[in-house]
Amino acid sequence: NEHVVGERWPTKGERNARLLEAVEIMRALWAGETVTHHGLLHVEEAKLYTLPATPPPLIGPALTPETAEWMGGWADGLITIVGEPKGMREIIGAFREGGGEGKPIFLQAQLSFAKREEDAIRVAWEQWRSVILPSYVISDLRMPTQFDAVGEVVRPEDVKEKMKISADWRWHLEWLRECVEMGFEEVNIHCVNREEQEYFLEVFGEKVVPELSRD
Repeated sequence: NEHVVGERWPTKGERNARLLEAVEIMRALWAGETVTHHGLLHVEEAKLYTLPATPPPLIGPALTPETAEWMGGWADGLITIVGEPKGMREIIGAFREGGGEGKPIFLQAQLSFAKREEDAIRVAWEQWRSVILPSYVISDLRMPTQFDAVGEVVRPEDVKEKMKISADWRWHLEWLRECVEMGFEEVNIHCVNREEQEYFLEVFGEKVVPELSRD
């Protein structure tokens, strides 16, 4: 999306530095300060005249242990995405070791659910195949046509290996329980099957979410 403003896409290190500068600027503004800042970002005598009663928490997103550890010292919490349990635990551990001990952690849990297994796989491949590619690949893509092009190398079975796909709500309940047991304060369930959203909401609302809430 960002290429439309005519600037190059920064390196990972520069993106991190920009993010931290933005965090410092926002927190100073929420504290009622008049902010002038000239670094990677530029602000001149900015001030908020209507302040929040409580500063909004800044939740840091991380897909790797390295980013999670870096965020541990300054973020108010962590959000990551569902993956292999070992990798998720490494991200959580790195965040806590980096200064995030005691801070909340959140999970975005992508899944595909349908009445039939083949439909759950098909729609996941149609809607989500490019997202399973490594972040260093998709972070440099600009146009929808580029996402479509790189997605052509992904097979339905590749998506099945990387995503939580099943027509069995009980199977989904079990892996979601494992996530809750890792210590996530909140699990945001995202079903990528746009064709059967009502069915997903009905089944998960009646059978999955109540069980997770009891846990």
